[in-house]
Amino acid sequence: MAEVKIIYWSGTGNTAAMAQSVADGVTAAGAEAKIIPVENASAADIADVKAFALGCPSMGAEQLEESSMEPFVDEILGSVSGKKIAFYSVLTGWGDGEWMRNWVEQMTGAGAEMIEEEGIIANEAPDADAQAACEAAGKALAANA
Repeated sequence: MAEVKIIYWSGTGNTAAMAQSVADGVTAAGAEAKIIPVENASAADIADVKAFALGCPSMGAEQLEESSMEPFVDEILGSVSGKKIAFYSVLTGWGDGEWMRNWVEQMTGAGAEMIEEEGIIANEAPDADAQAACEAAGKALAANA
């Protein structure tokens, strides 16, 4: 059975809820979902997969969480070429998602292919639309796993 890794950082539980929605889509499509908090992830987790998901809320001045997610992204940047990736995030009521666009640009510049062109963004907390988008991304990841 194909496996899709779903790696995330969550401060309040909202991004973790989005990770679970991605996992629900993966399993609904017949693949195995493995949810991993970024603190427990390494580049080895994505080395042999064809598709994976990353989730992180916007932090500070629209940037990645600095202590765990940003170093992880830096660590995997050289090994994402040809892989399908889905991004998901929660905005905290300000900003327009610029950091997500920058994150997508960083990964596509390294050769990754995005499942969702601009990533999936929820405002404040994942609503039904964000959950459905995460599930659909999970199904697309499973199809590419």
